Amino acid sequence: MNPDLRKTLEALLAIPVAALGTLHQGAPFVSMVPVATHAEGLLIHVSGLAAHTQDLRTDPRMSLLFMAPLSPEADPLALPRVTLQGEAREVERDNPDYDLAARTYLARFQQAEQTLGLGDFTFFLLRPSSGRLVAGFGRALSLATPEILGALPH
Repeated sequence: MNPDLRKTLEALLAIPVAALGTLHQGAPFVSMVPVATHAEGLLIHVSGLAAHTQDLRTDPRMSLLFMAPLSPEADPLALPRVTLQGEAREVERDNPDYDLAARTYLARFQQAEQTLGLGDFTFFLLRPSSGRLVAGFGRALSLATPEILGALPH
C-alpha cells in the first residue's frame, strides 16, 4: 500500500465512532458505536438491551464504516471512508481478556467508567477479515486483515 493510502487508512481508523452493521432478524441494521482499538481488532462496549448486541449474539458477522467528516465544499462521493467486514466475539466478564478490554476501552473513553459497572453492558472484539478503502473519487482498494490490523492506532 502506498504511504498516502496508508495515512488515509490510519486517520480513518483513528476516528472514535463508527457505523456498525449487523443482521437484525435477517435484515440489515446499522447503528453508531464508539470504537477502541485492540491488537486483534476493535472493541465496542454495548448494552445487552441494544438491538445490535442481540444481533451479534445471534450472528457474529458484522461490518463497520468509518467516514471522514464532510465539509460543506466537499464532494460526498470523494469522502474518504473505510468499510470493514468480519466477525464479533463477546468478551465475557469471566474471560481473562476482559480486564485488558476494559483498560483499553477506558484509555480511549474515560467517561465509559460508569457503564463498566452496569451488568447489562458487555465487550465485543470485532475482528476484521477484509475491508474496502475509498481514499477519494476513483481511489479505492481492497484490504486484507494484516493491512487493517497494521493500520490500527495502538
